[in-house]
Amino acid sequence: MSILTSPRGKAEVVHCRRTESHDVHCIKNLIRKFTQKLFGNLNVIRLLEKANLAITLHNDQEEIMAQATFLDYPNWNIAQQHDWVSVFRELDSEIPCTPLNTLFMHLFVAVDEYSVGCCKEIIRNVFREVPELHFIFLIVPSYMSLGSTLITVFEQVGNAPSLLCDEDFMVHVCHRHSHHPQLHIREARVEDHDDLMPIFLRHDTVLRETYGEYFLGELIEAGDEENHAVVCEVEGAAVGFMSVCSRVNMQLLHECFDLGPFHGLCTPHPDDVLRPPPKPGLQGSPDAELGRSSQDTQRTEEEPQEAVSPEARESVQGRITKDAAAEEALSPVPSGNTGEVEDTGELSQEHSTDDVGYSVSTTSSASVSLPEETGSFRPTYRGASAAFCIQLFCIDEKYEARSLDFMNFVFGLFPDKNFCVISLPHLTPEFVLIQNFVKAVPFSTCTLEQDLYIFHRAGLLKSITIRLATVSDTPGVEKLVSTLMLNKSILEDLKQYNEAHRDPDGTPLQVFVAEVAEQVAGVAVIRDEMDIEYIRSHYNIEDFIYFSHHQREEHGRLYHFALNPVFRRYTKFFLKEILRLGYKSCLYYPVYPQAKEGKVQRSGAHSLTSALHYLVPVRPRRQIVYPLEKLGTNAPSKEVSKDAVSYALNHTNRKLTLEPKITINAKIVVVGASSVGISFLDTLVFCSHLKFSNLTLISTHGLPGKKLLGSEQRKFLASDHCFNDRDHAVLSLCSWVSVVVGKMTAIDRAAKRVMVSGEEVVPYDHLVLCTGLQYQVPCPTGADISQHPTNREVLDSSRRRYTGPVPCNHFTLNDEEDCLRALTWIRNNSITAEGHVIVYGNTIDTYTTVEMLLSIGVRGSHIHLVQHPPTSTITCINNYSVESAVEDALRAAGVTVSRDALLAQWNDGQDPDPIRSASFTTPTKPFTLPCSVFFSFCEKNVDYETFKAFNDACLVYDGRLVIDTNFHTNDIAIRAAGPLTKFSNRYYSNEWAHGSFNSKEIGFQLAAAMLSLFDPTLEAVTEPPADLDRLIPMYKGAKVKGGVLPGSYHYLHIAKPAIPTPLEVQMAQSDFGVEIVTGNAKSGNYFRIHINRYKMVETITCLSKVPFPAANYIRLFGQHEQALNNLCARYEEGLVPDLYSYFTEPWCMALFHDRFIDLRKELRQILSSKEGESLPSIEELARQMEDEEINLPEKPRTYLKRVFRESIYKPLVERSILDYLRYNHYHLPMYAWPGII
Repeated sequence: MSILTSPRGKAEVVHCRRTESHDVHCIKNLIRKFTQKLFGNLNVIRLLEKANLAITLHNDQEEIMAQATFLDYPNWNIAQQHDWVSVFRELDSEIPCTPLNTLFMHLFVAVDEYSVGCCKEIIRNVFREVPELHFIFLIVPSYMSLGSTLITVFEQVGNAPSLLCDEDFMVHVCHRHSHHPQLHIREARVEDHDDLMPIFLRHDTVLRETYGEYFLGELIEAGDEENHAVVCEVEGAAVGFMSVCSRVNMQLLHECFDLGPFHGLCTPHPDDVLRPPPKPGLQGSPDAELGRSSQDTQRTEEEPQEAVSPEARESVQGRITKDAAAEEALSPVPSGNTGEVEDTGELSQEHSTDDVGYSVSTTSSASVSLPEETGSFRPTYRGASAAFCIQLFCIDEKYEARSLDFMNFVFGLFPDKNFCVISLPHLTPEFVLIQNFVKAVPFSTCTLEQDLYIFHRAGLLKSITIRLATVSDTPGVEKLVSTLMLNKSILEDLKQYNEAHRDPDGTPLQVFVAEVAEQVAGVAVIRDEMDIEYIRSHYNIEDFIYFSHHQREEHGRLYHFALNPVFRRYTKFFLKEILRLGYKSCLYYPVYPQAKEGKVQRSGAHSLTSALHYLVPVRPRRQIVYPLEKLGTNAPSKEVSKDAVSYALNHTNRKLTLEPKITINAKIVVVGASSVGISFLDTLVFCSHLKFSNLTLISTHGLPGKKLLGSEQRKFLASDHCFNDRDHAVLSLCSWVSVVVGKMTAIDRAAKRVMVSGEEVVPYDHLVLCTGLQYQVPCPTGADISQHPTNREVLDSSRRRYTGPVPCNHFTLNDEEDCLRALTWIRNNSITAEGHVIVYGNTIDTYTTVEMLLSIGVRGSHIHLVQHPPTSTITCINNYSVESAVEDALRAAGVTVSRDALLAQWNDGQDPDPIRSASFTTPTKPFTLPCSVFFSFCEKNVDYETFKAFNDACLVYDGRLVIDTNFHTNDIAIRAAGPLTKFSNRYYSNEWAHGSFNSKEIGFQLAAAMLSLFDPTLEAVTEPPADLDRLIPMYKGAKVKGGVLPGSYHYLHIAKPAIPTPLEVQMAQSDFGVEIVTGNAKSGNYFRIHINRYKMVETITCLSKVPFPAANYIRLFGQHEQALNNLCARYEEGLVPDLYSYFTEPWCMALFHDRFIDLRKELRQILSSKEGESLPSIEELARQMEDEEINLPEKPRTYLKRVFRESIYKPLVERSILDYLRYNHYHLPMYAWPGII
């Protein structure tokens, strides 16, 4: 915030922010004829799309006061985009401009009255936002003067001719030192105490309270050869302070952090032990290749899915941290000393190249974090410490952007040290200084409550150059990537580029290298993106770009990226230069799902780029399931509708290269990979402006969907349609989330730690419990059936916990891993040929399991479906027509069905392992069944070990874990969500719980509640009034369940969240609405839609012999029946004989489109807007008629239609709908609009 004063003395408060798309209209209004003469006739939207930095100033009323746009190449075509440096060096050799320190102003507009102040404020903010920036150039036609505004900040340099016409242009420059200069750094003096103390006290008073009033002066006086205090000075006053010390506890750091990439922060020594002793028989094997220690040399990044098993990536002992999975893969650090760095980035002339040399080693090893059994080796370093540490640091916020200015000076104080380290509590917000450091990866055994950040002396070099590769770069690139898993692929791409600049199939190929001190420090490989139509149609790329303003050849795909960690802070600069030199505006980086069966992906696979955290993840789009045969030539193109390999997409563009991300270091631990937990993590990961660096998932089997062995094992269980295998592939949470494989066994609330599997400790700042409910091993009643007891004579054991050994042939199926294990056991033990299978329970999963058994070849006569007495009058299907069809199918298959049966004994009370027979009691007489496999689907409950962890931690538990409306348990640091929970009794809503709602929506709302803690762009959450705090939230997403039932019936049920009620009771209500049914359940073409009294679709039930597009039908929920082409009227007229066929007609494709909901919101906004100040909106008219506030001479509907036709609303609505169809034509080519024919 700044205050500007006009020449007339009028003051205006202005705020600075990045330019947004909705600013375009105001920017155009500020463009004058003089502006067009200076900058040319510009397409403002296109310019903003291609700009590296665009700054807007606005006042308190959100009125735009000024705007400026900056790019990394000159305008007016005075030089080529990729080669402008030589032109500007010729103009003035005294200006050491480089792509790193230079930007070009392509547009400036301002309100005339405040233009001078706005111009200076924007320039000041640009230099503050981009610390490396030193020069801003402005090019205008030579016959034009700069005017009274721009001339105040720019000075003339010289003339340059245009490349395209016979016209000269005047070049002007603006220097950093005139607006936001570098800070002067010097040794601290005791006299600085009075300047510095106010800065310290604004942040913290602990130091003064602990060490006294004059602790700072005493610290400065205590300086010696090992301890130094330095300050930064502005106009004679100290505005920042840094205390550094050469004594570092290297032993502690070696125990807690993986410092292999930095040679342990020590100088090389002949006695260093860097590699584990080779194991006999491993040489040359794939395991040996994987087993390379991370300390082997240093590393550059590779992708997590390459040649690494899920066990290697998701082991408790070798817990992957997010930085290890995506960012820690680092190149080696230099051996020997490095020299001082001048401001220009050249090597200090005080050192000879013999004793300095930036000989940054560029070899690297595989970067995947391996399990403890292969990665437990710790290297031993015998050399002297090569690091000093920052003990205390503080700087005035006004000058914080120049924090890095300290580093050059403090490295000069320790000429024998190559590393600077700083340790911080992990909840410390990431300030500007440490954004230039590399965060060290902690070992899984690390108990230190702090994060370690490392900076190498060579990181001060400013002479980094990005250029296209040449043949002479091959040795340097070979050295850089020598230990990468895909080094051959990278070198082959380099060779192919040097030979032809394109692939054999004609795809343009480019290879870039980063060069520092004549050494290759980085390499990147890109190709033209040839599948851009698929990307646009399958990913929300338009959240980041206006697609129509980018040419096809401007889209590129990043294949490989490796950069020495010393220069990691230049990653964004590397990406920016790739875009400039490659004439690209967008880069895409796909992360493919893990290789199947542990095999290495094809040689053309992408390496995991160390730039991953500088890209933004792009959310996948929900796809329409098209009836391609029925659409014929009106179907979308093959590029849109093809079934390609799914992958997660990451992206950057020119606008994002100078866009900062907010790093959140808080340790957020999620327990349970349920739909709620996955949805929660998904929401956090896809916050593009935030980077959560400490997300951890504790799960019994790790992330779901990782094996991708097809959908066969999923048929055992019904689906809630929240996530499927494709969803997990396109989310790629493994790129962002650490995974601990195991079961939570204890919570230490005082220490904020979770025990996993009784041995592993996972610390947390925020613990999120999403374990859900699981099927439990049933506890037999123990009744002796030889006495012929009935259920009435037997004690109910449903609430008792089974404590005996679980038989080897007993299965409770709760996730895909359990299903796969059961399927494998059945096939390995020849159950399909001769075994008897008992399926015990009365949930929908019993039916899907029976169907699965029938489909894999188990004879129906050998399957026994035993249903225990129901706990409710509501069946799991709650539809008599569907239930009748399923029962007929069971009889036809020969499946034995027994009802109201209680498990009495296994093996007549003898050793139950393995189960050979099972006895049951009924209301009449008991019976015994032979058993080869026993599936239990009794009522779901909280796992006992999970319950014990809650109970021992004194979390309030009342049948379920008790929470409030903000997901809090009785511990403010512990939240919980999903079927595991119930609302506190103070809400008087025991019949409602999270289990009543859509799990995906619950996870999203949980994340939204937590984002308010971390996201500074969100408004602070205000506490609700006391009376509203007694109301539970009601979520609106549909509850969905589906699966394949006996008889090969494909089943889907979609309903609004509700307290379970028998269907017959619902239909008997006076406000039930309308039921539309086509087909017959037993014929396998049953389709039922319930439309409530408000004409909205409330329930959908499908039962079909053939598969149907369930994803499409889920989109029908909540739609008005008129949006379904007047469904009720058509049904009453007999025009809808088959709903399956009805919803494959071309007219309804837009209803299934993922952006249809946005269209509805836009239309609602139009109808709620006023045509004039004195005229009510359509929405207000409807309300007034409903409340009988106006008297009408005609029917209300007729009146509204007439007002709609005669007002501005009709053309606005029509235009909005047509714009929607045009913009999404690649998905909806079956629609015609004016002008298309």
